[in-house]
Amino acid sequence: MRNLWTKAGVFGSVSMAFGSMLWSQKNPDLDQASSPSGETNPSSSYELKLVQVLFRHGARTPLKSIPDVMEAQWVPTLLEPPAHTQINYEVTDLDGGPRPPAPVEDSYRKNILNGGSFPGQLTTVGMQQLYELGKRLRTRYVESSFLSSTFNPAEVYVRSTNIVRTIESAKCLVAGLFQQKEKEIVPIFTTASESEILYPNYHGCKLLKILASHRWAESSTLPDIAADLQSIQSALGIAAHQHIDFILIRDDMVAREVHGLPCPSVLDTWRTKVEQRAVEMICHVYEPSKRENLQLCVGPLMHKMLANIEGKLQGTSSEPKRKLFLYSAHDTTLVPCLMALGIFDMKWPPYAADITVELHQHRQTNKPFVKVSYIDQDQLIPGCSGVYCPLDEFKQVLSSYSLSSDLYQSLCNSKEDSTKP
Repeated sequence: MRNLWTKAGVFGSVSMAFGSMLWSQKNPDLDQASSPSGETNPSSSYELKLVQVLFRHGARTPLKSIPDVMEAQWVPTLLEPPAHTQINYEVTDLDGGPRPPAPVEDSYRKNILNGGSFPGQLTTVGMQQLYELGKRLRTRYVESSFLSSTFNPAEVYVRSTNIVRTIESAKCLVAGLFQQKEKEIVPIFTTASESEILYPNYHGCKLLKILASHRWAESSTLPDIAADLQSIQSALGIAAHQHIDFILIRDDMVAREVHGLPCPSVLDTWRTKVEQRAVEMICHVYEPSKRENLQLCVGPLMHKMLANIEGKLQGTSSEPKRKLFLYSAHDTTLVPCLMALGIFDMKWPPYAADITVELHQHRQTNKPFVKVSYIDQDQLIPGCSGVYCPLDEFKQVLSSYSLSSDLYQSLCNSKEDSTKP
């Protein structure tokens, strides 16, 4: 086992969600694809039983501005919440107790962007994006009578990473989903950073922490990437000693664009290349060709989602009426999940992108099927015989990556010496 992990090299990712620490659709099966509301239509061959939605937060301020270039003005008025996104909610730990400490969020608050806002904050634009995602889910699941028209905590579970932009994104989605119709306070569950499963967690996984920084640093030194980075740094007039990479440049550039803020004109000709190189970097960091990397990045989350499916089918769920799980996370959550599912399209997930996993039962045979969509497009998962994927096939696809909590902790905590020569 040690040799396997040694050969696997460096795994994991240094997620942009944690910038202050390490700096911080395929081909749908058209014969089986259905109309957006077909699954909940009594005339459909399939009956919808459970939905799980993993989504990226909305548009935000950049995590770090490109140094030595024209700075955008990130003024606090860009963060004002629209009235229609407001709901009564409470952030708790997974047991309903007080919200845990948030060291990642605290690290953002140590810096201030030009204009007065903090890095990584959800903006008005981002809030509206998640509200719109909620409205799309409402059309699919509320208007079809799969979900109640008002929020019911027995039906809907909301979990977020313990970062303000993902918490606020979850709130805005719920506002759009139920049109602010909640009879009670909406609980948004989160957990301490060391036990988080909604992103590749090098804080909670010793092996990932040891290996991540090397893999990240290496991604900027790959020959083609390094040559282009030197060229764009020169074109932008950035001093040679400044540390930048294509993911940093892309993050600032996209944040400016979506908010209508000016970008250096040089970036107009570099935009496509910046996107390409940023994706190549993140692919090098996650290294999807090696199974062990994705195991450490998304194994516990995949296991949780499969457990939710099994609990629904077996009737063992602690909340038997639960129909919807909402998981508010990051681009660096979606990318390795898409890789594990075999449907990553080599494009950076946009703000408010979602992976939706539906559990269905065939009305005649009672056999379970899983259907996956990405940004509202049905996906044919490699290894599945159709868009409606028999559950056994879906479980087989994820078996290479899913990790129980115990196995995950065992791998994380017992393999540090496997990195030594």
